[in-house]
Amino acid sequence: MADHRSPTRLNDLFIGIAGMIGAGKSTLARTLGEHLDLPVYYEPVGDNEYLADFYRDTKQYSFATQIYLLNRRFQQHQEIIWRGGGGVQDRTIYEDAVFARMLVDIGLMEERDYRTYLSLFRHMSNFMCRPSVIVYLDVKPERSMERIKMRSREVETGITLEYLQALYAEYNRFIEDISRTVPVVRVDYDRFRDAEEMASVIEREYLDASFLRNARWEPTRA
Repeated sequence: MADHRSPTRLNDLFIGIAGMIGAGKSTLARTLGEHLDLPVYYEPVGDNEYLADFYRDTKQYSFATQIYLLNRRFQQHQEIIWRGGGGVQDRTIYEDAVFARMLVDIGLMEERDYRTYLSLFRHMSNFMCRPSVIVYLDVKPERSMERIKMRSREVETGITLEYLQALYAEYNRFIEDISRTVPVVRVDYDRFRDAEEMASVIEREYLDASFLRNARWEPTRA
């Protein structure tokens, strides 16, 4: 019988990095990719043709932006599966539903649009393989705001603390929900000195847990 701790198993991992805006997902994704010799798939930001409009007039562009991101993330998700050999994804497709639900809760997306979005997501989920593990970077809204200001992306200048607080509340519900079907490693990023140390801890946590289950996740809040 093969040893479940064999490094060859790690080379086949599909790791999703989840977390708030400015949580450090891209840095960790890059480090995990190097640490485990896995390709990294980054969140579409620089070439996102809706993002500037979304932050300028969120209510008008919320639905179009969420559909755009869902499509891009689905393409990325499927590429990881089709290529084989695993990969690290900077923000998972499942988190798009977190943003969409939060936008409804704060009045920036219509319920009708959200139902359409959710229906499309569920149809797509029939063709998706779940990640081996999701790493959740637990960063509080205040810390997220600090990091957003530090990186000074022009399109993010309109983000408010209230927006981040609403997003964090939805993330907590999301993690509780998805952890029932997909293994989740919750990490407090501020507890670690650097991303390399965190990569080692994540590898250890994954290998020490026999918690993989064959199940598909769907958002339960409709």
